[in-house]
Amino acid sequence: MHKQRFERLLHGEVVLDLCFPCQGIWFDDFESVQITPGGIIELFKLIHAHRDGQRLPLSDPLRCPRCTEKLLHGLDVAKHGGQFNYHRCLQKHGRFTTFAQFMIEKGFVRQLSAAEIDELAVKVGTIRCNGCGAPVDIRREHACGHCRSPIAILDPTAVEQALARFQQAEVRRTTRDVEALGDAIVMREREKSRYQREKRQGRIEDLEVGDLLVDGVELIWNLIRH
Repeated sequence: MHKQRFERLLHGEVVLDLCFPCQGIWFDDFESVQITPGGIIELFKLIHAHRDGQRLPLSDPLRCPRCTEKLLHGLDVAKHGGQFNYHRCLQKHGRFTTFAQFMIEKGFVRQLSAAEIDELAVKVGTIRCNGCGAPVDIRREHACGHCRSPIAILDPTAVEQALARFQQAEVRRTTRDVEALGDAIVMREREKSRYQREKRQGRIEDLEVGDLLVDGVELIWNLIRH
């Protein structure tokens, strides 16, 4: 597997293990939700750049690269609609997800409706599952009979919408709210002036000092959050 580094949402980096021949990603713990929106765009571009590379069938059974135990198949609902599947380690070492399923999870791939599958079945009949590579007779099945992956396509409109969504999220994440920061600074100066004024008048009480500390904590929170 090839290790690739991406920026983590809070701080630090997420190091993903990518296998381009088998078109898969190994996520430790909850790394799939810890990548920044910009990192997801970078990963999509990387997957796209290797779209024409050599492909190998997935091993059966799939095993955890940490403990070598057999991975358990799982199915989940994507945030932006549709279902995606993966294989997870029972010892909680992580999970394996194919490129196609990752793109469904992040909204780059659109699942076909039943009507679209029926229309396609008239012309095609059998396709290869984008999750495990098994043949799927779409005249009889609307999902892979082996791994239960839904039939999906790389829809240019879905890709455009997903890219725009992640780009906007990255801009919001990296842009400070100047107005909110200014309000926090003004609030701090007002409290400082009030504290100094009441100190000179000899009317500082524990409660008022406590209020000032609370205001200070709120200021720090505003600075960190924005």
